[in-house]
Amino acid sequence: MKTHLLTAFLLCALPGLQAQLSKKMKNDIQDSTAVANSLEDFYFKGIYEGNLDLLNQVFNTGTLLFGDVKGQLYAKTLDQYLDGVKNRQSPKDSGKPFKGEIISIKLVNSIAIAEVKVKMYDFNYYEFLSFHKLNNRWLIVNKMITDTNE
Repeated sequence: MKTHLLTAFLLCALPGLQAQLSKKMKNDIQDSTAVANSLEDFYFKGIYEGNLDLLNQVFNTGTLLFGDVKGQLYAKTLDQYLDGVKNRQSPKDSGKPFKGEIISIKLVNSIAIAEVKVKMYDFNYYEFLSFHKLNNRWLIVNKMITDTNE
């Protein structure tokens, strides 16, 4: 009798569970795509062009940036970072190679981590970008950066 009740329960519950899993997978795919699009359309393009309007669309106003570059501590507020972008020659104008590459995107609910590589000037940056979904938009809330030899 217990086996019959358990079987009946599972047969009734499985379609609901499958629908929930299917909806979650669909949302995860849509959110991963949205993060990837933010990286391609705003982050990489903004860095390449030195376009502050694009970068302001992907960064949350309180974003902090940390890491090391050439073995030296790298710690900036978003305003300091954007001021540096504004006052440098853009990679586009420099004529040097530029490549932004998404390695992975991992997300849980309204948070995500993007692992990316950015080749610009004579640097190969490896970055971890923390995203938070705010007002239905995926925004960078933290940037960790280091340069590598590859």
